[in-house]
Formats: sequence, structure tokens, C-alpha cells
Amino acid sequence: MALIQLRKVVKTYTRGGETLRVLDQLDLDMEAGGFYALMGPSGSGKTTLLNLIGGLDRADEGQIVIDGEDIAAMRGPELAEWRAEKVGFVFQGFNLIPVLTAQENVELPLLLTKLSRSQRREHAQTALELVGLGDRRTHRPSQLSGGQEQRVAIARALVSDPMLVLADEPTGDLDRKSADDVLRLLRQLNEQYQKTILMVTHDMAAAQQAKTIVHMDKGRLGSIEQLR
Repeated sequence: MALIQLRKVVKTYTRGGETLRVLDQLDLDMEAGGFYALMGPSGSGKTTLLNLIGGLDRADEGQIVIDGEDIAAMRGPELAEWRAEKVGFVFQGFNLIPVLTAQENVELPLLLTKLSRSQRREHAQTALELVGLGDRRTHRPSQLSGGQEQRVAIARALVSDPMLVLADEPTGDLDRKSADDVLRLLRQLNEQYQKTILMVTHDMAAAQQAKTIVHMDKGRLGSIEQLR
């Protein structure tokens, strides 16, 4: 059984009195341990799909079953608990808090858990070492390069050991070298640690690092390209 199963998923938004159908009866399966790149023109529904899978938004219709659980049927606290335990998010803009150190930023998701302060620190240090920034844990975002900031964001996404990592244009604000470093890290997380990764990107060079490219257009599934 696929890790992620979407069946007849519909998502609409109302803008200026007009109803926009962003996802239109979408069916999609994704396997555990996959590295998927979501591609398509602006407005094709890529980020909306990512947000639905991550429980940040709700579908109007359809089923979203992840690891056997229908998250479309979950409500408030149950969905928040599921999201905190199962999903790590990486965004284009890093979303780090400027006044906190790298380690403190990485610890943030663990504040919702029952871990002690020392346990949170230990988990954060492990995550930073995993992304190659163990020696930068006391640095604040302003003392880091863009590529390093994104690696801190990836460490924050990993600190709760999620089964699923969702990345929305993770290389969009980076120069080519920093982008390549981040992509190598995502590929390592997939291949060595079996993290299932779903990445939205406009960059074909980034998409080529994935195992599978899923093309979307106007809220529907286009072609699926298997790379490896």
C-alpha cells in the first residue's frame, strides 16, 4: 500500500467573487521512501497539494490517506498532533527566528513534546550534526550564509524524526552552489535515512535529484516521470 493516497481531492478558493478550482478530482499515490519532485506552471496546484498532504490546509472533497490514516477526516488538536509527529516542513524563506541561535531554532518543534530541556538540546545537536552544522549551533541566522540557514531549516524539519519531509521551493532563494549542497543533503536523507520527500520546485536541475517527477497542470495530474 502506498504511504500517501489521494482520492478525488478537490480544493477551491474564492477570490474577488470568483471560485477557483485549484485541485480538481486529483488522484495520486506516493510510495514510502520515495523522493518526489512536484513540477508545473504557477497556479497548477503544487503548493496547495503540499499543504493538504502536510495538514496545513483542508480539502473540500476527497480522501487524503497517509500511512493508513485519513487526515482529511481529522480535526483541530488531532491534526496538529499528527502533523507535529509525522511531518517536517522546509520552506523557501527559511522561516528562522532571527534572535534565536541555530540550535534554539531547531529545538522549536520539540517544545510541543514531553521531552526535557536536555533531551531537546541533544536532539537538536544531533539534527545539526546530520546537516553538517554541528559547529554552528550557537550562531544566529544573521551569522550564517543562505545555504547554511536552509540547512538549519532542514535540521528543524528533521528534529522530531518525521516519516515525511515536505519542501516548498527549498532552493528558490539560494545561489547554485548552495542549492546543490541542499539538494545533495535532501538526497542523502532519502537514500541513507529512508525519509520520504516531496519537493515543489520550478528548477529542473533540482527536480533531477528526485527519484520521481510528478507534473501538474490546472489542478490535475499530468505525466509521472521515473528517474531512478
